[in-house]
Amino acid sequence: MITVAVVDDDRMLLDGLRVWLDGVPQVRLAAAARTVDELVTRARAASGGLPPPLPFDVVLLDLVLGDGSQPAENIRRLRAAGPRVLVISTVADRRRIVAAITAGAEGYLTKDHDLATLVKAVEEVAAGGTPHSAELAFALAHDDGPARPRLAPKELQVLLEYASGLTLKATARRVGVSPHTAKYYLDRVKDKYQQAGRPAYTKIDLAARVREDGWAPDG
Repeated sequence: MITVAVVDDDRMLLDGLRVWLDGVPQVRLAAAARTVDELVTRARAASGGLPPPLPFDVVLLDLVLGDGSQPAENIRRLRAAGPRVLVISTVADRRRIVAAITAGAEGYLTKDHDLATLVKAVEEVAAGGTPHSAELAFALAHDDGPARPRLAPKELQVLLEYASGLTLKATARRVGVSPHTAKYYLDRVKDKYQQAGRPAYTKIDLAARVREDGWAPDG
């Protein structure tokens, strides 16, 4: 059983998800809130005031909420509290998608997908994977920069965390993989940059590539 929470300020969508997921035996919708603050407050009240971790496997998070909170900060806050995050949005904007993955989201879906696609994505996120959606594939594979290598979501996340100054072990913890796996992703990133004719041997090189390719969340 996968325990899911939803953070979205669209009441019609929340009501629709309740109906949708009510007929899915492997997924239980445990909470719904209009903001991350509301979700955390309710979870703490239910646990007698105890701090995180939050009791959810996956949080479906609307990208832009009416309270003015920043999407990247919402994602980081939820990930720090335990749950994995699947972003749901009305738009498939490349920069927003990259920023969401950079902040730690495991996947990104637009709201026009059907129930089967949503459930499959939830299952993949809960299992520690990254669901392959058309939106995510477009954002990460659409080459609008000079000789930009095509990076998988986990490769991009490892690159961004490591290039920000974290050690390999700290990067692995942030991404939720083992140090061995993080090194594997990092080696793949370096190899892809090498194949693109843009060598990146050191952490300084990698940080330069991040800036050049506009991978920064607000870049």
